[in-house]
Amino acid sequence: MFNKATSAMQTIHHDTKAWKLQVWASFATAVTLCATGLAWLPGADLDRAFMVMGYLFTLSSAFAVSKYVRDNEGHRVDTPMWGTVVWAGFVLAMALTAWGLWRMEVNPTYKAFLAVSWLFLVSSVFTLAKTLRDAHEAALAEARAQGHASAALAPSTPTQ
Repeated sequence: MFNKATSAMQTIHHDTKAWKLQVWASFATAVTLCATGLAWLPGADLDRAFMVMGYLFTLSSAFAVSKYVRDNEGHRVDTPMWGTVVWAGFVLAMALTAWGLWRMEVNPTYKAFLAVSWLFLVSSVFTLAKTLRDAHEAALAEARAQGHASAALAPSTPTQ
């Protein structure tokens, strides 16, 4: 009985509204900077298409890596092959996008803008994914705590 009371009384972590605003603002800024840089990218349409695909591949694979790492934090829930696929996809996305940036024949200042906004996007994805997952886990913890509290408060009926 003591363990149930102790677990129900645990503090549930919630991010502040300011933190959530900062995370979403950072992600929106990173997406806007990347989209602006890609929209105004000088050069061939093929280069632009390659870079858009690279940025989207990096974005989705960063979310996948973030989820994989978080899901397997306490104990492994995914197969080793899935881990290989997730990490290989992320490394491949990063490598191909970096290669595309490196080989593009544009002004070095423009390349630097694209590279920094791309890295900002990857960083903000990890922060956003963690913030969203924390909020989800807090909601689950609250639901469990309410379930324990209502079970403890419910009148027990004698069994015959």
